[in-house]
Amino acid sequence: MSRFERYLTVWVALCIVAGVALGWAFPQLFSLIASAEVAQVNLPVAVLIWLMIIPMLLKIDLGAMGQVRRHMRGVGVTLFVNWAVKPFSMALLAGVFIGWLFRPLLPGDQIDSYIAGLILLAAAPCTAMVFVWSNLCEGEPNYTLSQVALNDVIMVFAFAPLVGLLLGVASISVPWDTLTLSVVLYIVLPVIAAQLLRAVILRRGGQASLERLQRALGPVSLVALLTTLVLLFGFQGEQILAQPLVIALLAVPILIQVYLNAGLAYWLSKRLGVAWCVAAPAALIGASNFFELAVAAAISLYGLNSGAALATVVGVLVEVPVMLSVVAIVKRSRGWYEGGAARAG
Repeated sequence: MSRFERYLTVWVALCIVAGVALGWAFPQLFSLIASAEVAQVNLPVAVLIWLMIIPMLLKIDLGAMGQVRRHMRGVGVTLFVNWAVKPFSMALLAGVFIGWLFRPLLPGDQIDSYIAGLILLAAAPCTAMVFVWSNLCEGEPNYTLSQVALNDVIMVFAFAPLVGLLLGVASISVPWDTLTLSVVLYIVLPVIAAQLLRAVILRRGGQASLERLQRALGPVSLVALLTTLVLLFGFQGEQILAQPLVIALLAVPILIQVYLNAGLAYWLSKRLGVAWCVAAPAALIGASNFFELAVAAAISLYGLNSGAALATVVGVLVEVPVMLSVVAIVKRSRGWYEGGAARAG
């Protein structure tokens, strides 16, 4: 890991501070950037996500995708955590902390909206950022792509009924154009672009040229991540500064949820003898959220200035530094994991 990557947590913290400060100082500029969207998908953010994930996708050999069958236990663990545990655990945590323990400290008319935002945040597994986390922990890239693609297919059919069930309503209006466009933008098109570029490089310069390109694009991916953070927090800078206590209280169930689900996925993988290169991204996929969709759905359903929208943005605030800590945990525990996994297998 390069010196820049070793201090990534510091750069993330600085970018969050810079984003909030710039959003407060230049609200009109960030409003203009935020307005550049299609179906509530922000186009500048979409471009940055491309720059984040294309270098990771270059590592994927679609011809080797059949090898994912060797990792079916890892796929099963992540599907179980993503769809049978995470949304329901968040609904429980939101009810306990926001609906009960913290209720006296929060605006009474926003309690239900905050809970709805947290449920929206947990109802869809991460699509784009997980490629960054998987790359940082040296996860199996073919497994990561397959798992994300499978989650996307399930999400198209399960997101609305699951959210409707957890919110206790008969039906819910979901921005399907946002969901569909997000999947196309963050998965389909980047995969096609990366595979075309990979084929061209391999044909012209071989494996050595591909590896040189991957090394050159590595810093681009991390810079794009940091720039994305500046934009996301710039969009909500005024709200974050105006409601610091609310931000802190909303962060509590999100923090617990991330560590709970990451730990569960990692533990189950170890118990089942899953290879560490799959267990590490399995833990990260199991814990992370599709915050782009959550933010868009919250704004569509409850409004830009709603408690639900704010709760989803707090999810972004918490998730990036916390997921970096999960990356560090799974990497430092590799020796312990592989010893146990070897015995289990």
